[in-house]
Amino acid sequence: MSKHKFNLGNIDFGADTLFLISGPCVIEDESIMMKTAEGLKNMSERLEIPLVYKSSFQKDNRSDVSYYQGPGLEEGLKLLDRIKKEFGLPVLSDIHYPEQVKPAAEVLDIIQIPAYLCMQTTLVVEAAKTGKIINLKHGQFLAPENMTKPVKKVEDSGNSRILLTERGYTFGYNDLVVDPRSIYHLSETGYPVIFDITHSIRKYGIPSADPSGGARQYLNVLARAGVASGVDGIFIEAHPCPSEALCDAASQYELNELEEFIKPLIEIHDLEVKYRK
Repeated sequence: MSKHKFNLGNIDFGADTLFLISGPCVIEDESIMMKTAEGLKNMSERLEIPLVYKSSFQKDNRSDVSYYQGPGLEEGLKLLDRIKKEFGLPVLSDIHYPEQVKPAAEVLDIIQIPAYLCMQTTLVVEAAKTGKIINLKHGQFLAPENMTKPVKKVEDSGNSRILLTERGYTFGYNDLVVDPRSIYHLSETGYPVIFDITHSIRKYGIPSADPSGGARQYLNVLARAGVASGVDGIFIEAHPCPSEALCDAASQYELNELEEFIKPLIEIHDLEVKYRK
């Protein structure tokens, strides 16, 4: 159990209840966003798993300038705000530049620092000063024990509402490897830890629309191993039709199949909590 506990609506971060962060990788058209929000909301109620809706208003680390990057800050936040109000869901998105912090904080319940940017001091500090919950994604280039560095930047800015997300290391040729030791090191900070399951199967250097751009065969084993390692939450990007998604088509989870995927993860988490005690 995490030493640091804080809440957001009906979510008690750092407690014994597994929570879910989910939604399309990047904000697409309104119908897709609303359909996904409705499906996730209904599923979370059936499974009694607290939900945070996630979608990026901007994806600024695309490998080609022609790839879809999202609707941008203003339009993206409008849609996230509508989802927040209509479905009563907390919302999360990532920021890339300090000037995005203030408008983002007016809508977002959780501000996410992308993995590539977790060591960007100005960005992290500006986000932390909002007092919002900050989700620091573990940089692919950084030893997990060194995530204490961005954590301290948030703490030194007067904010202790921190989440840490594991999403695998870059290893070898465009591959990602999930090392359960990373979950241990992140947990040692005392803050709640999330396992980003779908990003962990991405294959770097391959267009996300290419079916070979994600190693889906590893989803079950990685998800179950990560949850059994003691994470507090899971991060699964979901879409009504992943093959047609404008970003990460090879790794997002099919919305209608997500419930059956999550059910055993809740059971594993509950067993882990029981034996941990």
